[in-house]
Amino acid sequence: MLKSIAVVILAVLICAPASPLAQQQPDIPKILADIRAKDQGQLAVSEEDGKFLRLLIASTKRRHALEIGGASGYSAIWIGQGMRETGGKLVTIEYDPERSKELAENIRRAGLTDVVQVIAGDAFKEIPKIAGTFDFVFLDAWKRDYKRFLDLVFPRLDKGALFTAHNVVNKRTEMGDFLDAIQRNPALWTAIVSPSGEGISLSYKK
Repeated sequence: MLKSIAVVILAVLICAPASPLAQQQPDIPKILADIRAKDQGQLAVSEEDGKFLRLLIASTKRRHALEIGGASGYSAIWIGQGMRETGGKLVTIEYDPERSKELAENIRRAGLTDVVQVIAGDAFKEIPKIAGTFDFVFLDAWKRDYKRFLDLVFPRLDKGALFTAHNVVNKRTEMGDFLDAIQRNPALWTAIVSPSGEGISLSYKK
């Protein structure tokens, strides 16, 4: 009798459909691959840079992040994964209306809408509307505006915050004033790393 019951239970477990939670788990590697495949303008960061950002955020326990220049969401998904680990939140801003729609949809597909807030519009106008301060900033917008964005955001950085910027190696000639500012500011410790050939500056606010 007990053997028969055990066989019935086993059959039920085998035939039972997967739980809704299991069915809804997003395939983030596939989503990231899809974004890169459609990235005709080469706006997304490299996979190496994305992994670096995720690791940097998780390992340093960042919780209040801002991304300036979200494009279609590739870097926001990497950052969002790090924020998921720390219990933090990311606000990402994208100027182009079509890309901002793609950004919001890709964040939804990745299951990160509770972690990542998408704002469509001009970051110079939108950042002053955001409440609070930041302990992490990732800048990947129009390169000649980098210094202006640094000046805008710097007063909003927490002590110990990290201000990071992309393309500081392969496009350094387009942002000389920014690179000079982060390397000469006595309130910042700055280093430049190259997980890929594009380069990321890391500036720690003392």
